[in-house]
Amino acid sequence: MVASTASSGATAVATSSRPLPLNDADRLDRLRAAKLRALVASRWEVPADAVDAPFPNGATLRGDGVVWVLVEDDAVHRLGAVLAIACRAGASEVHVVVAEPADAAVLARRASLFTLPVSVWTLDGTDLVPAEAAPPADDPAPSPEAELYRPVLREAGLDPVVEGGVLLGELRGLEVARVVDADDAGATRVEAGVGRFDREAGAMMRAGMSESDSLDHVVDVVGPLRSAGAARHPMNQLVRERWLRSVLVADPALVDAAELRPVGSAVPRANLTEAGVASAVGVDPAGAPVVVTCSVGVDLDAVPSAADDRLSHAPDARLLLVVPAADAAPITRELVDLLAIPAELVTVGDDWATGTSGGQG
Repeated sequence: MVASTASSGATAVATSSRPLPLNDADRLDRLRAAKLRALVASRWEVPADAVDAPFPNGATLRGDGVVWVLVEDDAVHRLGAVLAIACRAGASEVHVVVAEPADAAVLARRASLFTLPVSVWTLDGTDLVPAEAAPPADDPAPSPEAELYRPVLREAGLDPVVEGGVLLGELRGLEVARVVDADDAGATRVEAGVGRFDREAGAMMRAGMSESDSLDHVVDVVGPLRSAGAARHPMNQLVRERWLRSVLVADPALVDAAELRPVGSAVPRANLTEAGVASAVGVDPAGAPVVVTCSVGVDLDAVPSAADDRLSHAPDARLLLVVPAADAAPITRELVDLLAIPAELVTVGDDWATGTSGGQG
């Protein structure tokens, strides 16, 4: 009996010392790390001290002052994270491998706006090919028919905002209406609702209402929720950077500007829950051009996005990246300092939603 117990104990110890099985995420991380090492070895000599590390939807390899990064998804929003890793590693050279050629082109355009050398590569089979930077993004105007709805939106108490050629109606930065150009469903029209699914549902529920009445109904529902004093609710947590922009457009003096108007971003947001920036263009009190880009929360991609928006709208303008004071992270300041054309990180009080917070450099 004693021998049996000892044997069982030895077996238990041996079993507990075995490596834990890899889950799917671990396997994918290892596969990506191996893929990146193989790609690096195909073009460079892998440093003896090179260290693998995970990266969201990718992998990194660091050694001898160089950082290589593999990005397999959402590459256009990853430059800030890449630069942050490079800063922490003290790298003097960065290489990014991107799976999607179109994403690589946008990433290369953004990378060109920084002083740290960042080379972007795509794959041709197993060969690395330098990515050609995409041209500056444009921000098309709405159709003439859609523009006729601008006063309708204003009459409903909404701010008309153009993004990607579409005229939107925003309530404190939240899209609650969209002007849809003529299609198979009929003539140019305004659809009320927060997001596509709400607009579609609202079209059925408010089928008997006029467009003006439908807009008024949505404003009546959303307005009290999208206010500084309201209890926490999804309506006051979505796209807060656009809310901050609406505050600054209404009172440009908060950031020492004389006039601001909202503009679309070089990389438009995909949906209302996606992190992003909100930009405006205008002039300062001396009449010089200024681009103001708003970000709420610590977003590593805010600096590349702001620089990309300046490139799209006013390449030579003064750029102000505006964030609430609590969100002015040290890494954000480091990334601002890496820009080839200088920019300023400006903070507003954390009570900015009341519209009374002054800006500080």
